[in-house]
Amino acid sequence: MNQPNRFQDENLTRYDFYKEVLVVCTSCAKKAMATVNFETKTARLLCVHCGYNKETTTALIPKGTITMSANWYFVVELWLKSPFKNDVFWAYNDKHLDYLERYIGATLRENKDRTHFTLLEKLPKFYHEAKNREGLLKIIEKLKSK
Repeated sequence: MNQPNRFQDENLTRYDFYKEVLVVCTSCAKKAMATVNFETKTARLLCVHCGYNKETTTALIPKGTITMSANWYFVVELWLKSPFKNDVFWAYNDKHLDYLERYIGATLRENKDRTHFTLLEKLPKFYHEAKNREGLLKIIEKLKSK
């Protein structure tokens, strides 16, 4: 008898992944990296393919910092995204994609002490449905090799 593929929720939130986001370069349309540093109140978009390099501030409101995903500060498209039925599957970066792959691929999903704020609890319904497992895992494989 096969052992179930087990996933233990690590209670991660989107904030655990969104400081480094793989994006589509606005200059050459290849893979680039958007990063954000809330301590220095800066965000940077860097493309190793064409050398595009832009920095901006995260202090976009008086006396405060907006804490958004790194791509938000540049209004750029996510690199790791793909249509799925009537929805869009996406991930911020390779770590986020790996976490989603482990969750989606698991036949036994365990959670302990969830707080209603975890990444997995905030996912759209189609990420959770067993009937979508195979299709989503195929998308993840394609995104990994993109």
